Amino acid sequence: MSRNEPASTRLVPADRLTAINSLLAEGAVFEGSFHTAKDQGIKVDGLLKGGISFEQGGTIHVGATGQIENTTLEADYIFIEGKVTGTIVARKALEIAGSATVIGDASYDENLDIHPRARVRGKIEYRGDIEAPSAR
Repeated sequence: MSRNEPASTRLVPADRLTAINSLLAEGAVFEGSFHTAKDQGIKVDGLLKGGISFEQGGTIHVGATGQIENTTLEADYIFIEGKVTGTIVARKALEIAGSATVIGDASYDENLDIHPRARVRGKIEYRGDIEAPSAR
C-alpha cells in the first residue's frame, strides 16, 4: 500500500477516507484551527497544534505519522492511526488503530472500535441514549 492510500479500517467507511480533500503533509507543522460548516475531510500526516471542527458531517484521519496536540477534534467520522492529545468528539464513528496513541477524553454518539495495541489514556464516553437497544 502506498503512503497516500487510506489505511484499511474496520468501522469508518473507506469512501469517507478516499473523499478527503485537505491534507497536512508529513513533515509539515501547522499552528491554528481548521473549521468548516461543510461536509469535507482532512488527513493529518504532519504536526497540527490546533483544533479541527466540522459543524456537520466531516471526516478526520490522523495518519500513522500524524500528531495533533492540545486540541479538540469534532466530526462525524474520526480515524486515528497517529497521536492525538486533547478532546475527541465523534458523532457517528470513532476508530482508534493499533498504532494510535490517544491522551485525553473521547466521546462518540454511535460506533466505537479500538484495535488491539492501541494506547488510550483518558475517558471514553458514549453520548447516545444508554437505554436504547443497540443495533446489531
